[in-house]
Amino acid sequence: MVRIRTVYTCQGCGYKSPRWLGRCPDCGQWNTLVEERVVEPGRERRGARPAQDPRVAPLPIGAIQSQAEARVRTGIGELDRVLGGGIVPGSLVLIGGDPGIGKSTLLLQAMEQLARDGRTVLYVSGEESPQQIKLRGERLGVGAPTLYVLAETCLERLLEEVERLSPAVLVIDSIQTIYTAEVESAPGSVSQVRETCGKLMTVAKGRGISTFLIGHVTKEGAIAGPRVLEHMVDTVLYFEGDRGHPYRILRAVKNRFGSTNELGVFAMKEVGLEEVTNPSELFLSERPLGVSGSVVVPSLEGTRPILVELQALVSGSSLALPRRTTMGVDHNRVGLLVAVLEKKVGLHLLNQDIFVNVAGGIKLVEPAVDLGIVVAVASSFLERPVDARTVVMGEVGLAGEIRAVAQVEVRIREAEKLGFTRALLPERNLGRLTLTSAIDLVGVSAVKDALEVLF
Repeated sequence: MVRIRTVYTCQGCGYKSPRWLGRCPDCGQWNTLVEERVVEPGRERRGARPAQDPRVAPLPIGAIQSQAEARVRTGIGELDRVLGGGIVPGSLVLIGGDPGIGKSTLLLQAMEQLARDGRTVLYVSGEESPQQIKLRGERLGVGAPTLYVLAETCLERLLEEVERLSPAVLVIDSIQTIYTAEVESAPGSVSQVRETCGKLMTVAKGRGISTFLIGHVTKEGAIAGPRVLEHMVDTVLYFEGDRGHPYRILRAVKNRFGSTNELGVFAMKEVGLEEVTNPSELFLSERPLGVSGSVVVPSLEGTRPILVELQALVSGSSLALPRRTTMGVDHNRVGLLVAVLEKKVGLHLLNQDIFVNVAGGIKLVEPAVDLGIVVAVASSFLERPVDARTVVMGEVGLAGEIRAVAQVEVRIREAEKLGFTRALLPERNLGRLTLTSAIDLVGVSAVKDALEVLF
């Protein structure tokens, strides 16, 4: 017998409830529970067991033969870098980002390169017609004969075309528009996303088809749908960028075949996305010289060092609660560093509005930029500019001490390559350095010492 029952499923986290609730008890979001019908198969007969398949018997780990990963280059170096060196056959990659940020453009350009190399590529769109994709393809110069376009939202018909074409690479744009007839809920619901992703994963692994899934994002910036979607795929990429800037950042947050800290930089042009091979030079090209509140920090994204400009603006406030506004850095971290400046250095910032920004729209998450934030805020408050050819790096503790950071040699080489002449770094790192550099290296152990050196 088959039973059909009704449950209410949270579209954010997948929580199930037998009745409707205004607020999800699991994730705390409001009005996210949607009614869905669930078909439950009847119970199996007692004592019935599936036949054992000898091919899936457990093996000692020492007896398993390892295989080298045969990666496929996409022809776009920044994308290959973030993927860990290229596409792994049979892998499932999820790409998320804001609407209009360039996800479809990036994949269409990458699929063109793969098709030009003789591979069969199937691009499935559930949001655009083939004519609309053709218009974008003409603007991007896409026209490979083995790049096929399919406008379809039904998973079963989609898989029939996959069976017929046997593509090497499959693109689904987007996963929230695909539905399967076996689930009665609407496309984009938790049940549909989970079921369609599971079947696509089975096809990808079984036939060795590299599959790219484009995912919508919520207003909080997370990929829409249940978190289980991110757990099922092999790689999760986020395409970030500000509409007011031409730069786009491709960041890996999960990668079973490579590093999760890699970062790719693109520039949006009229003819599509172009790679930025030297992002440090690009981010510093419009840096003002001789002004207070501006400092350059070397940030490490995966294996790539990037020099970015940190800007701070400190001005007197007439508000009872002065503003603390940040863009590109953690808001709570900036509040902590301002407290260190007040307590350990003696700067009176309690009645000051403080604004901190990372120029270029990039986001910095590593603690090695702490000293740069401190120096930028102090420079703006004291109205004393930092030398334009000086870079600073270091983690700041609550006691005002400057802690060592990782891979200082890589950061210094990048600064030297761009013509910087002095680097302010933690004293513990200075004692461990073995490289010979033309840059004047200054070691400091406390925030107060760093400010005395600079100002």
